[in-house]
Amino acid sequence: VVTKGDQYDVREKAGDNDVRNLGKPVELAGRYFQEGADEVTFLNITGFRDFPLEDMPMLEVLQRSSETVFVPLTVGGGIRDFTDATGRSYSSLEVAAEYFRSGADKISIGSDAVSAVEDLLAAGKPSGKSAIEQISETYGKQAVVVSVDPRKVWVDSQDAVPHHTIRSSVPGPNGEEFCWYQCTVRGGREGRPLGAYELAKGVEELGAGEILLNCIDKDGTGDGFDIDLIGMVSDAVTIPVIASSGAGCPEHFSEMFKSTRAAAGLAAGIFHREEVSINSVKEHLDSEGIPSRM
Repeated sequence: VVTKGDQYDVREKAGDNDVRNLGKPVELAGRYFQEGADEVTFLNITGFRDFPLEDMPMLEVLQRSSETVFVPLTVGGGIRDFTDATGRSYSSLEVAAEYFRSGADKISIGSDAVSAVEDLLAAGKPSGKSAIEQISETYGKQAVVVSVDPRKVWVDSQDAVPHHTIRSSVPGPNGEEFCWYQCTVRGGREGRPLGAYELAKGVEELGAGEILLNCIDKDGTGDGFDIDLIGMVSDAVTIPVIASSGAGCPEHFSEMFKSTRAAAGLAAGIFHREEVSINSVKEHLDSEGIPSRM
């Protein structure tokens, strides 16, 4: 069971363009560790836009959290090549190294992973230059997580698009039986001509050690994980898949684990708001015969 914090003050939408403060991330990370989280992920959704090595609050979050939280810490957001205001260039490897020195166990790559797989498919072979390849070569595959942000796209037939298409377990708004999952970048604001299936297989080839699988359609709904998506991706790769987006109760976790090959389940809002405790999820999984770390 994994949990995450968005931004330094861990906020979420509470209404139309309203944002509610849900506590400081170091305090929350400590609470989740005490409650039994197996891993904590910090996804910095607003920072790193100019130059990540000047982002001292995130470095401090990692340093302070690593002093009291003894489960893997993952950080994501803007880990890519940068050029600062003076014209000096920094590689994604240098950026990642600073976060590892500050206490991160893993780094999460998002939009840059989409570009890397697009380049891989265009060239037909790895370049050796992507952030995934450089960081996994230096720190090992286990240190590289790829965060995938797909959205469901309905189609009329299985060969309607040049992407991996599946039969949906539920019909679309116009009775469609098939769908594919389009990768997005820039926090879901831009769609790319790349499917989640192709991305997953591509990042595994490039050296990623884990996939954090989100779902834009399910995020914040609380009505359960996207089983179709998770099943498709977890069947496509051999590396661990962490399922995210949509969890609203302990039963959603057991349903997902029974139906897919996902290695872990992630939730944020239900834990932040204390609607569901991490321990209650693990107790439920135990009652269903699904092993977890207690």
